[in-house]
Amino acid sequence: MNRNRTQYLILTALFTALTAVGAFIRIPVGPTPITLQLLFIALAGVLLGPRWGALSQLLYVGMGLAGVPVFTGGGGLSYVFSPSFGYLIGFIFVPVIIGFITQRETRPGFLRIFLATMLGIFVCYCIGVPYMYIIMRNVMNVDISFARTVMIGFAVFIPGDIAKSLITGYLGKRLVPAIRRSTAGAEKEQRKQRAA
Repeated sequence: MNRNRTQYLILTALFTALTAVGAFIRIPVGPTPITLQLLFIALAGVLLGPRWGALSQLLYVGMGLAGVPVFTGGGGLSYVFSPSFGYLIGFIFVPVIIGFITQRETRPGFLRIFLATMLGIFVCYCIGVPYMYIIMRNVMNVDISFARTVMIGFAVFIPGDIAKSLITGYLGKRLVPAIRRSTAGAEKEQRKQRAA
């Protein structure tokens, strides 16, 4: 296994772990609590790119469904009937969108990272909110309107998500060049070894 791939595997595992930790740093506000997860997931997209970033979240969701209690409400296959499971599906797409947009530049600026993060988070809600509505109405038999679901499953999170996007833009602008220098150095070293 080459050094570059090893670095990405280590970082992927790190962001899987950070997402799990972020689930337990939470503020309960309804069916879905405010957590730090989206901050770590957005950083995974910026620093790892779409493929490795998505893998970090596939591992996280897979661990939870396998029974490891890494979700905010535990774990196990029955979690698919939780109102918040749609957001977990959305987690996988967040780093794909953010990574795809930010990788187009060698040194993405703050604004590009910020806007990419906001878009990625919004797509997560586009999956999570309808899923919450369906589960609450048809599984939990809660008499709730879609407008109310949008309020408790999206609107309440907007200020925190703007703050997370600002932090991601700030950190990403500074960390991306270092990560890319490191991987470029590893690739250069491998080429020299192959040529020797």
